Amino acid sequence: MKFMKLGTRPDSFYTEAATRTVISNVPGNIVIRIDNVSYLLHKFQLLPKCGLLQHLCPDMGDSNIATIELHDVPGGAEAFELCAKFCYGMTINISAHNLVLALCAAKFLRMTEAVEKGNLVLKLEAFLHSCILVGWKDSIVTLQNTVKLPDWSENLGIVRKCIDSIVEKILTPHSKVSWSYTYTRPGYTKKNNQSVPKDWWTEDLSDLDIELFRCIILAVRSTYILPPQLIGEALHVYACRWLPDTSKAKPSENKITQSKEDLENSRQILEKIVSMIPSDRGSVSVGFLLRLLNMSNYLAVSSTTKSEIIRRSSLQFEEARVSDLLFPSQSTSSAHFYDVDSVVAVLECLRALWRRQYSGAAENTHFLTYVRKVGKLIDSYLRVVVMDINMPVPKVIQLAEALPDIARPNHDDLYKAINMYLKEHPDISKADKKRLCQILDCQKLSSEVRAHAVKNERLPLRTVVQVLFFDQEKGSKVTSFTPTAKQLISVEKQAAVTSDDNHGKLKPELDNGIGIGIDREVRERKALSESSERDEHRTKRAADVKLPVERERKDDRSEFDVKSVKSNKIKELKSDSKRMVSKGSRSDHGGEQRQIKR
Repeated sequence: MKFMKLGTRPDSFYTEAATRTVISNVPGNIVIRIDNVSYLLHKFQLLPKCGLLQHLCPDMGDSNIATIELHDVPGGAEAFELCAKFCYGMTINISAHNLVLALCAAKFLRMTEAVEKGNLVLKLEAFLHSCILVGWKDSIVTLQNTVKLPDWSENLGIVRKCIDSIVEKILTPHSKVSWSYTYTRPGYTKKNNQSVPKDWWTEDLSDLDIELFRCIILAVRSTYILPPQLIGEALHVYACRWLPDTSKAKPSENKITQSKEDLENSRQILEKIVSMIPSDRGSVSVGFLLRLLNMSNYLAVSSTTKSEIIRRSSLQFEEARVSDLLFPSQSTSSAHFYDVDSVVAVLECLRALWRRQYSGAAENTHFLTYVRKVGKLIDSYLRVVVMDINMPVPKVIQLAEALPDIARPNHDDLYKAINMYLKEHPDISKADKKRLCQILDCQKLSSEVRAHAVKNERLPLRTVVQVLFFDQEKGSKVTSFTPTAKQLISVEKQAAVTSDDNHGKLKPELDNGIGIGIDREVRERKALSESSERDEHRTKRAADVKLPVERERKDDRSEFDVKSVKSNKIKELKSDSKRMVSKGSRSDHGGEQRQIKR
């Protein structure tokens, strides 16, 4: 930081009875009032150098005390005192921190060469051009101080000169940067890294007010010299410096509270940052865009700004990682932690983009790779958010269904997410459990997952039956612990008998695939397990006694007839677009039971 020293006499200003005066043997004869401060000074020291005071107090030789009101002096009492000390020849130090105040006040007091040679304005302008504008940090600090006097700084050209100097240095090849700069990235040390990083200028620039920062960014972009990624990095650094961090906790859990003024200021900063993002794809990361989206919910930005963030996020969504999506909900009314609604909003925008850009998507290899990568990301995200104990079933369903069918070549990951949700939420209702499992396409499950599903006690029985049906339809090998269609019929018969004993008749229930009369799910699972054990025992006994194949076929003929009846039933159901239908009236079900018994 450079500074200029003017004057040689010691500072002799002091305060007496709420009045600033100077130690002198000569009594003061001019009173200057600035706001709430009064100065008792001497005409013969001030008037020779101040053209304004000469105009307001033409009679320098008058011994009477003159009083002058200067409430509109730029910089107030602080800036005026600097100029007064210069008139007295006292030592003052001018640097980037007070140059703007001193220069504006000197211009106001008309301390120019026309009044006296070697006056203050000339010295300050020389210091500005020869020292301040040559340095990097001096230019930044001086520009930031123009915020205190924006109109005066603009009219005197200080703002434009500082911006031009800063832009010129930013556009300098980083290999030729020789001035001091601030760079505090984690893991970076100047001793270990001799080369200057390409984004060396971003941290110092983040010290500026948002309007000044915006002027510099627009000026740099207009040259088309720097790549968009560097512009995006500058925006990222500025956002991290000035915007609240909403990625750790919900508003109700955040200990840091902001006033309405701070929130409004943050809202304006966010909206202006979004407006400055280069249109080039990849100029900022999708993770940064998603954080801006989360902040926009907290700050309640305009719908236009939020829509733009969602649009930009959707364009790069396939580049996201699961960690980029794990930000908290900013809604005070929601009990769940993760902001699923924002992710769904991005997916909906992405689907609209797909419909516009891709025709014949099923035949477009690039599109399939793209959309399936997004599908893999969402399923991985689902496996995290389902661990939230407060996550409601409708949110999980909404997120899972936000993807088109072609995004999931198989439903293995979706099954894992649903299974994890059922494990973490054991108390959800049967209706919610059925709604959740309805999003599964059992035909898209691998054989390993189907083997796990048919013995998964967390799943509704109708889902287990659907899995078993498609497992047998695809010719998968059924292990000894996996129930077969024959066993399911046995379960149905036992459930019907039990229901007849307890209630007189069996209640029909609408199933989602194979219509099986169910009294209660727990009773059926028990019967299913017992039937499986009997079948296993029977198989083992047959192997031990080594029955002839002909006798085994004869013994199993009745069972084969039962399987044929069930197979015909399955084909009838499958012909109806493979959608599950109920078994019909109680009388039809009774007729089916009688046929099985025969």
